[in-house]
Amino acid sequence: MAGYIQMKVHGMTVDPFTNSPIVVLKDLNNEKAVPIWIGLVEASAIAMELEHMNLPRPMTHDLLKNVIDKMGGKVTRVEVCDIKDNTFYGLVHIEKDGHVMEIDSRPSDAIALALRAEAPIFVAEHVIEKSRYIKTEEGGEPAGDEEKKKKELLEMLENMDPDDFGKYKM
Repeated sequence: MAGYIQMKVHGMTVDPFTNSPIVVLKDLNNEKAVPIWIGLVEASAIAMELEHMNLPRPMTHDLLKNVIDKMGGKVTRVEVCDIKDNTFYGLVHIEKDGHVMEIDSRPSDAIALALRAEAPIFVAEHVIEKSRYIKTEEGGEPAGDEEKKKKELLEMLENMDPDDFGKYKM
């Protein structure tokens, strides 16, 4: 699809400055990376699926996939479609009876669902570009040493080998 690049979950890490979980998406050629800061619950859901952990009872993302399946639908793709004021936006595409529905979603939830449904993940090209210039939590542009630290963090995330991530335990 024009304007979107297929990506995969490359790994997860923790922001050394905020201790927030980060899921790192990389394109299929490992040339472009998008770090997305996410919540602990979503990080746990993604990590459990990446580690192929089977729980005795379904978690929320498992439940959602089961409902979609039982209703005759199929998750065909998820998208990280926009970024505004440091907030990423996502869409889940569900096909049922030849009709595709786009459902608004947080990207972290969409990614957790995509992993369970074995659906491809796409990121808009403008999101990839904008994600390289994420603002600080205070809302201003990074300045001085802070700007250097952010650039170093993004470069580190882009260049990490999957083995560098290790197991992400919640």
